[in-house]
Amino acid sequence: MPTPAIWIQNARIIDPASGRDATGDLYANDAGKIVPSLSAGAKKRARKIDASGLVACPGLVDIHVHFREPGQTHKETIATGSRAAAAGGFTTVVCMPNTTPPADNAGTIQAIKDAAARDAIVRVYPTGCITAGMKGQALAPIGSLKRAGVVAITDDGDCVQSNQLMRSAVEYARMFDLPVMDHCQDHALTQGAVMNEGVMSTRLGLRGWPHAAEDIIVARNVILSHYTGAHIHLQHISSRYSVDLIRRAKSRGTRVTAEATPHHIALTEDALAAYDTHFKMNPPVRAEEDRLAIIEGLRDGAIDIIATDHAPHTDYEKDREFDFAPNGIIGLETALPVALDVLVRRSKFKLPKLIDLMTRRPAELLKLDAGVLAEGAPADICLFDPAEKWVYDAKAGQSKSANSPWHNQTLAGRVKTTIVGGRIVFDNGKIK
Repeated sequence: MPTPAIWIQNARIIDPASGRDATGDLYANDAGKIVPSLSAGAKKRARKIDASGLVACPGLVDIHVHFREPGQTHKETIATGSRAAAAGGFTTVVCMPNTTPPADNAGTIQAIKDAAARDAIVRVYPTGCITAGMKGQALAPIGSLKRAGVVAITDDGDCVQSNQLMRSAVEYARMFDLPVMDHCQDHALTQGAVMNEGVMSTRLGLRGWPHAAEDIIVARNVILSHYTGAHIHLQHISSRYSVDLIRRAKSRGTRVTAEATPHHIALTEDALAAYDTHFKMNPPVRAEEDRLAIIEGLRDGAIDIIATDHAPHTDYEKDREFDFAPNGIIGLETALPVALDVLVRRSKFKLPKLIDLMTRRPAELLKLDAGVLAEGAPADICLFDPAEKWVYDAKAGQSKSANSPWHNQTLAGRVKTTIVGGRIVFDNGKIK
């Protein structure tokens, strides 16, 4: 059944792919596609949205989320995760495979796709595991996963430790034209570690997580990409040394890409002074020098995109001694305002640059049909007020979990309307 045409009026339209940044109108036809205009009759019937004072951009794209389905639905489901995405302005997300059971076979991938088709209100794409059971011992059936519809492979959360196995994985992935996404962590250096290694970890009496645990694996992946030609995407970079390694690798033409999270550009280890587990994550937030280096990486292209690493956990899981609480925070509903604050207001990024980091670029990395406002493209649109101040209540949010470091904080920048395929799925604080 066709959706009503949409006529967005008087918005500041920003489309990084075309370079458009001007006040005007935006149209979606009843087939859910972007069109240059509507007929006079269609304009009369269209759903009109007065977007004066708002920015209209492509729906945001997040290639790193954990929706926990199957097997961990007490934390999140594809239904609740997709609603959190819509509330944050995201129209396309890519789910990690560390579910229960892990998404290491075509049957589990199909189950995830079926759940997404049934329950999701945004576009949800699956990834598959690099190794069987995410155990790092034998390769998963990469060809079967590709045929089943994965857009990348990753053992996110359990970095492959064997260099030989990882080499085989990236060689096979290149054969099947699949990016490999890697969580860069040397496990031998992080046994029992819970926060950044430094003066603060010593002061708090918590075991430190050295930069080298990330840097060594980043270097390994740079070398493997150089020798195989495979595309390796480096997830949630946190170390200033890693940023430099990636920058130098790119200058040589190596096919590595990288992402940064809103929490790694906004927070430092100082936030852990009160032992609040809502600031405990993997990799950890680090020193101010690291935070600034990541921002510079986003500025000069060493780091390609922003991704949330949305990682829901229940209150009772997080409400434990710091050493035993799980890593991770939710981030879909706060990503845009946090990024606006850190990058646009404080670091003087141009707004189109930030939108590019959260739309066109991530879509291009995984070859997704998203992130643009071109004629004929899916009408996936985010409307937001870049200046509106609001208090974020994580417990009243759309996610099933509330483990956010921004709970009860005042944020600036608020998503007003999210449109997927020409259908309004979120509008003025409510799921439609």
